[in-house]
Amino acid sequence: MNRKTIYIAGCIRNDKNYRARFEAAHEWLEAMGWQVVNPIYLTEIFGTPSEVQSTPRLLRAVMDAELAAIPHLDAVYLLKGWERSEGARAELAVALAHGKQILLEGADA
Repeated sequence: MNRKTIYIAGCIRNDKNYRARFEAAHEWLEAMGWQVVNPIYLTEIFGTPSEVQSTPRLLRAVMDAELAAIPHLDAVYLLKGWERSEGARAELAVALAHGKQILLEGADA
């Protein structure tokens, strides 16, 4: 069975609880039947969160990888507060440009 794929987008920088928020969304989306692409795990491929946040080259590489993944997925799930994130706004723009389904935290998925 092929499950639909969904990417989680939201504010990471300046949010001490981002990991818990992304992991909770990940678990909930999986329970709803989605195959989840979680950017906190993509980030770890490039280094620790502090390394990525403090190294512009790594941060750009992470963002490029995240944006490149979105056209190959079915949907994007926006966590509350996504609009405060430059990255999440860019991810939404790519998703909209590629006609992806957009889901908002707090609405049915």
